[in-house]
Amino acid sequence: MPGTLYLVATPIGNLRDISFRAIEMLKAVDLIACEDTRHSRKLLTHHGISNKLVSYHEHNETKRTEEFALLLKEGKSIAIISDAGTPAINDPGFTMVEKAKEIGASVVPIPGAVAFVNAVIISSLPTDSIFFGGFLPSKKGDRRKRLEEVRQVPATLVFYESPHRLGKSLSDCLEVLGDRRAAVVRELTKLHEETIRGTLRGLSERFSAAISKGEFVLVIDRAGKGDAPQRGTKSLAERVAEIEGGGIEHKAALKTAAKEFGLSRSEAYRILQNLR
Repeated sequence: MPGTLYLVATPIGNLRDISFRAIEMLKAVDLIACEDTRHSRKLLTHHGISNKLVSYHEHNETKRTEEFALLLKEGKSIAIISDAGTPAINDPGFTMVEKAKEIGASVVPIPGAVAFVNAVIISSLPTDSIFFGGFLPSKKGDRRKRLEEVRQVPATLVFYESPHRLGKSLSDCLEVLGDRRAAVVRELTKLHEETIRGTLRGLSERFSAAISKGEFVLVIDRAGKGDAPQRGTKSLAERVAEIEGGGIEHKAALKTAAKEFGLSRSEAYRILQNLR
């Protein structure tokens, strides 16, 4: 009979943020798969866990998945942990879950910390509906395209972001999503934990030239009736009016402004209609 695969959530900063059940399970399994053995050993040593550790990350995920599948077929138990938080949430795990299902092994979650959930609940933004988008694309064009895809999602938007891209991403969010309420949550559960609340415009200005450090979660309010993508200090409506003021017919002005904002003409038209 196949063994069991456990997805065990670990702390996102504070080593004490782990459940009794997680500790018991990590002591009981035959093998613990982790992203970085050196990093995870610190956590396990802190809690008196000495089980065998094996690396399991994006570069060896395919190979390890096959190895772990063989162990599960033999009836062994395996726990997957990530460097921080819950496995398979922007971390390795999904491929192994698929393989476990394929061979008939049980998959059991051991719940715990998830960074984006904790960021939302302290952001002062609505929590009734949440859209988690992982990391935004690193390239500007791809990032803006992704933001266009989620612009009308009726939920609080949540993204992870790296320190060196935070300012650029906030600027793109402002231009594509409009000036919504937002929060930047930094270093959750750690010594320098910080939540900066405001608007996308204010946060974009604050982080445009700042040298940021740490791990960030970006939380953005859902679209409101008055929200419109912005370019620089001008809204879409202001830019259309400006072009028309130069003697350009409305449809042509709308087309030009839409192109500047990275929108289709139909999307730009819909935005202006919502403002009326």
